[in-house]
Amino acid sequence: QVHLVESGGGLVQAGDSLMLSCAASGRTFSSGNTGWFRHTPGKEREFVAAISWSGGSTYYADSVKGRFTIARDNAKDTVYLQMKRLKPEDTAVYYCAASRRLAVGRLDEYQYWGQGTQVTVSS
Repeated sequence: QVHLVESGGGLVQAGDSLMLSCAASGRTFSSGNTGWFRHTPGKEREFVAAISWSGGSTYYADSVKGRFTIARDNAKDTVYLQMKRLKPEDTAVYYCAASRRLAVGRLDEYQYWGQGTQVTVSS
């Protein structure tokens, strides 16, 4: 099994920054992608960002491009999402997910999911 645990969420004001972490344990991969998704009640869970195992390839949703940065530290089995210039529209539960093979923005491309961490941006 692969277990993913998100942390770092909280309440911030518009324009602030926040860093989320996704710690993996169990039978972690040496290939594939890790992604971040977010969900707001009443809306579909949407893609935020993804990164290859090596960290050499990154992908971003247009809504966060230029503001969010995804990175990973394989020595710690951790993936990060650095969020800057946060907007109220970024308010959501953020989930990390892992895929055994190349995956970008489709939910059905990922096999493992964390339980999420709440990010609330006030204005």
